[in-house]
Amino acid sequence: MSLIAAARRRTASNSASSAAPFPAPSSALPGLCVAVVVVGLAVSAWAPHDRTTWLLEVVWVLLGLPLALLARRRFPLSGLLCCLLAVHALVLALGGHYTYAQVPLGEWVKDGLGLSRNPYDRFGHLMQGFVPAILVRELLVRTSALRGSRWLAPLTVCACLAFSAVFEMFEWAAAVIGGHAADAFLATQGDVWDTQWDMFCALIGATVSLLVLSKWHDRQLTRLVG
Repeated sequence: MSLIAAARRRTASNSASSAAPFPAPSSALPGLCVAVVVVGLAVSAWAPHDRTTWLLEVVWVLLGLPLALLARRRFPLSGLLCCLLAVHALVLALGGHYTYAQVPLGEWVKDGLGLSRNPYDRFGHLMQGFVPAILVRELLVRTSALRGSRWLAPLTVCACLAFSAVFEMFEWAAAVIGGHAADAFLATQGDVWDTQWDMFCALIGATVSLLVLSKWHDRQLTRLVG
């Protein structure tokens, strides 16, 4: 009887495990990433150059962080994606605090390389493709039949370009509503082709991200979801 009871307990345990959507990661990395983002947001919110610009720049973090926390048990993110999202959040927070056209780091690069404009905006849009590429890839691999498909990479890049286009329309709406008050948010720095450059940078970022990180990402996904 004891052997039968033990077998039943094992069967029940296996059934419960298979019913769970995904195993929760045991690493403390996600919590550390959340802490870093919260501290970064708090620091960037302290006396920013322009409060409205700060809010417009970090709104994606303010929306995405609670969403990731709410979904963490049913859909835990890979460690790679957690780190990338945290870095991206800090990039946005820094740009929001100073405005992209006046970030000191970009000014140092501008002076050191003899550039005509602060390049931090370009870097921000590279990140706008580099990080979402892994986010989109993770969502497609785990929620669709595209895992291992030759269409995975092209569709991921297309999704990143679509997001970049939506962001540019968001900037356009801000310019229409705010007029010259939105100049700090737009950060065009007098470049009439700024929108096209922004989307091109996102395209380059997404492509490089997939070329460099796909195999690493696959190994993490295998450990996470099998």
